[in-house]
Parts: sequence; C-alpha cells; structure tokens
Amino acid sequence: MVKVVGVRFKSAGKIYFFDPGDLEIEINTNVIVETARGVEFGLVVIPIREVPEEEIVAPLKPVIRIATEDDKKHAEDNKKKEEEAFDICLKKIKDHNLEMKLIDVEYTFDNNKVLFYFTADGRVDFRELVKDLASVFKTRIELRQIGVRDEAKMLGGIGVCGRVLCCNSYLGEFQPVSIKMAKEQCLSLNPTKISGTCGRLMCCLKYEQDAYEEILSRVPRVGAIVSTPGGQGTVMDISLLKELVKVKLDKGNETDLEIYKADEVTVIKDVAKEDDIDINIEELKSLED
Repeated sequence: MVKVVGVRFKSAGKIYFFDPGDLEIEINTNVIVETARGVEFGLVVIPIREVPEEEIVAPLKPVIRIATEDDKKHAEDNKKKEEEAFDICLKKIKDHNLEMKLIDVEYTFDNNKVLFYFTADGRVDFRELVKDLASVFKTRIELRQIGVRDEAKMLGGIGVCGRVLCCNSYLGEFQPVSIKMAKEQCLSLNPTKISGTCGRLMCCLKYEQDAYEEILSRVPRVGAIVSTPGGQGTVMDISLLKELVKVKLDKGNETDLEIYKADEVTVIKDVAKEDDIDINIEELKSLED
C-alpha cells in the first residue's frame, strides 16, 4: 500500500495522486505539487489515504508544500494573465488568418509555459503563430488541439435536462458511450435526441447502462417466440423498467395481445441480438468518439 493524496487542477478535472510526504493535508486544501509539466497549484479533493500500488503511476510526484497566501495570490494573478493572453492570441490568430477556434488559455503556476487550447476541423499549421506568441510572452508556448467533448467541458453550458453539463460540473474523465447503449435503453435513435451540446452522444447514457443490461438478461427481446400462461406467442413489445412484455398469442386463426411479467414467460426461440433498424448507421456512428 502507498500513502497518497488526490489533487485536482480544474473544477471538474481528472484527479491525480501525489506523495504527501510528512505533511498533514486536509481535504479542500490548496497545495503546490510537482508535475510532469512543472510546478502546479491544485486543490486536494481526496485526503491522505493508502491505496494499492497498482492504482498509482510510478514514480509518485511529491507535494512540495501547502499553498501560502502568496501562492494563492500568484494563482489569481495567473488567471488575470490568462484573460489577457486569450485576447492577444485571438488577435494573432486573426492576423495569421488561421481556421481555428481558441477555447482556453492556461499558465503553469511557475509561468514556465503558456498553453493555448483550440479546436479545428483539420490539421492547422500554427508554427508561425507559435513564434509570434513566443516573442510576445517570452516563455515556452504550447498549442494543443482538443476535441468537441473537451471544448464543452471547458466552456460549460446547460444540457437538455436543464442542468449544468455533467462534464463541466463533476465528471473527471469521459466514459465511452455507444449507439448500443441508446438502443438497449429503448431511446429514440434520432441523433438530435441522444446527442449532447458537444454534438456527441450524451455522457448520461453510461449512468444507467449496467442496470439496463441486468434487466435485459431477464427480459426476452422483441420478436422472440415465448411460452406464456396463455399459450405460445411472439413478443411484440417490452417495458424494460417495469419488466413487462406484450405478447401476441397464437390461437388458431385468432391473435390476442396479452401483457405478462417477464418471469411469467419462457423463451422458446430467441432472435439475433442486432436487429435491422431503419436508420442511417453512419450518421449515428459519427456521434461516437
């Protein structure tokens, strides 16, 4: 077991583990830590605890110190510098006539580097822009192209649910989501209804997926031939959350529709997992990362 402390550098950023050493560090304490890109100012979101060695990435970087008032003031000053750098970079992008959208600017705590985050439809030759920015800021410049999910995470916004975007408010890392999840949750496969502000599949498809998979293991699929208390029939529809199945019973020349609980029917002949669906698969696949 290794003693660690969890630090976050952005309000909804990824949590990184650091070695607290002999420091007594409580949750919600600002700390100065050593990272791969230099000295950084972060917030402790996981207090000191022991975790298995396989859960950390060795070697573990140390917490240099608990942040002082001067450190906090320096961090605030960096925020103001970032706003100024954003405006300067926007002007330089326009001067160089580059097809890119500036999203955010970030100073490292020690001012050793300035990072500019941007989106673009394709590759952008920004070598001259970097030289221009370096001559202005007199420090190392890094331009980092990000995806639309990261753009939404940085900028924030309101989702279709009326709440602040999950990625911007608390999601530390993006979880993979797929069209299969939307289909298994019986959601409309209309791209406009299952995509988020970023234009990709909504992250919340992942939240209840395990519960739906567990229910699906007990409920027959539409089209399956089943045996019911009323006789043999074909599943016409299912209500997953209520675990109800609507069955068309075969009775000579007559057909009746009956509703049964999932545990009242037995599958005689199942159907293939992937049914043909009358949608543009390529369009839906473009929503996935």
